[in-house]
Amino acid sequence: MSKSCCTPDSHQHTHSENHDQHNHSHGNHEGGNFNLFFPALISASILGLALVMDHFIKPDWLVGGYRFVIYFIAYLPVGFPVLKEAFISIQKGDVFSEFFLMSLATIGAFSIGEFPEGVAVMLFYSVGEAFQDMAVTKAQSNIKSLLDQRPDVVTIKEGHQTKTIPAAEAVLGHIIQLKPGEKLALDGELLSEKGTFNTAALTGESKPDTKLKGETVLAGMINMNSVTEVVVTTKFQDSKLSKILDLVQNASSQKAPTELFIRKFAKIYTPIVVALALAIVVVPYFFVDEYLFKDWLYRALIFLVISCPCALVISIPLGYFGGIGAGSRHGILFKGSNYLDSIAEINHVVMDKTGTMTEGVFKVKDVVIDEKFDREKILNDLNFIESKSTHPIATAIHEFVGEVVPNPNFNAIEEISGHGLVGTIDAKIFMVGNFKLLDRYHIQYPENLTQIAETTIVMALDGDFVGYITIADKIKSEAAQTIGQLNHLGVKTTMLSGDKEEVVKSVAENLTILNYFGNLLPEDKVEKVKSILAKKESVAFVGDGVNDAPVIAISDVGIAMGGLGSDAAIETADVVIQDDNPIKIPLAIRIGKETKKIVKQNIALAFGVKAVVLVLGAGGIATMWEAVFADVGVALLAILNAVRIQRMRF
Repeated sequence: MSKSCCTPDSHQHTHSENHDQHNHSHGNHEGGNFNLFFPALISASILGLALVMDHFIKPDWLVGGYRFVIYFIAYLPVGFPVLKEAFISIQKGDVFSEFFLMSLATIGAFSIGEFPEGVAVMLFYSVGEAFQDMAVTKAQSNIKSLLDQRPDVVTIKEGHQTKTIPAAEAVLGHIIQLKPGEKLALDGELLSEKGTFNTAALTGESKPDTKLKGETVLAGMINMNSVTEVVVTTKFQDSKLSKILDLVQNASSQKAPTELFIRKFAKIYTPIVVALALAIVVVPYFFVDEYLFKDWLYRALIFLVISCPCALVISIPLGYFGGIGAGSRHGILFKGSNYLDSIAEINHVVMDKTGTMTEGVFKVKDVVIDEKFDREKILNDLNFIESKSTHPIATAIHEFVGEVVPNPNFNAIEEISGHGLVGTIDAKIFMVGNFKLLDRYHIQYPENLTQIAETTIVMALDGDFVGYITIADKIKSEAAQTIGQLNHLGVKTTMLSGDKEEVVKSVAENLTILNYFGNLLPEDKVEKVKSILAKKESVAFVGDGVNDAPVIAISDVGIAMGGLGSDAAIETADVVIQDDNPIKIPLAIRIGKETKKIVKQNIALAFGVKAVVLVLGAGGIATMWEAVFADVGVALLAILNAVRIQRMRF
């Protein structure tokens, strides 16, 4: 049976090796769990037989060397791997490992004739380790299931022929043919008129998502109906799913403060316990009249067994790992266990409006252009200048006006962050943007326009007001429920937006958000969040755009909307919501709170039980059987408690 160490430094190394083996065996045959427990089953069978003979049959020959041999045979299947690991750990300079403690305690028990206890301690320890391996493997499987979402090969079209090539060899511009039921291996753009995809791999939601020609489709999506064609727009290693997988694979390296403390604590705690056990044997010799070496050695061995920090060192990382797994199962990616801790303490969520609480899919609603201007020419010029912008509003204008008509007379086009675009056409300055842009250049416009409760794009030509376009954006269906759940959790909410105050006010009032601010530049958002942080509040910022990256970076927890979100926001964020559903914000907080609660329960359980039994053991009241419960029993209870989070409904 493969073992795993519970002491800090060797723990991670040994686990990584063992779990590769476990995952392999689980994946290849159903006997994986049986093989894990097989040595313990052999040991338990021989121990059971020995105990029956010892206490009931009582044959005359079962004394001395024969009795030692039968119990030693029971000990070997579970004891030998631990003795071997103890030897390897000592060679690496890690003397006070859990293997060393267990080896010392059980060899000591054999040396004073307590054979059944010696076997039982090692047997229960081995069973505990097997359960721990199963628990960690299950936690990993929730996360690692993401790794299976991309096929290794793709079918590409070359003329009227198709051929299969490795996915990593596909290049930009290749046309992938997807049959029903096949997964997409690379990000691309849909060439077929329409396609329906299962996006569960990316979002945690199995609801079909219909895409139209020209829309982006992502690696990991499963084609559901007819044969579709997709043109590759991103390299295999640069796809959205590749970035998500990198986040997941690096998550375990970001340790929570509790986890780091326990690892340091165990490093100091274990040698101190060995010294105390030695003192239990030696010190009474000078103070006790009827000193019996065997009795005090037995007490010291009990002390050693109880002292093993397995329950803490295993169950705490497992609790956090379970939290990361539970999050990924719901389409929420935590970049480390430290962010589970941080999000549990959040008391103020600050959010962007567009793309976070609204759909971020804009449609042109009204077009009003002064009669003294040529409507068609103005719209064509507007379409051309907006084609130089990546803002979603530019896409809405393009969809409304149609194909961009090239205009060689346009030059010196400049984007002014937070304001709009300015360009020169036929020696005249053409401006398109928000009201701040016109204010900046002192251009007059009707004051009542600022009262329109929709996003308004205004235009000016050579200092004269030309007209305006209103853009409609829809509030997400889950947005109101999100705010309700955050309020229920006792979390304050604030909405920040670069959009005009009236639009922000309308959305905020619809969602019952009390604090909202509009007309903000990216640097204004940073200042607003800093002012909240200055009040000693724990802040999470939720955003999806490139200009949200600076605010995400300064927050206690930065949350990026990953589906439609920008790569900059996703890379800067601590938590990524894969499907742009705001309801995942309170869900992420609940997962963080439950994880932290479980970790605290395990610390209290381990310290509480061990403290009681340590005192009883040192006083000669507790036996080796109580010691086994205090070590292995508590470890098992803590592990079972830690894996609960993987089955919780949030």
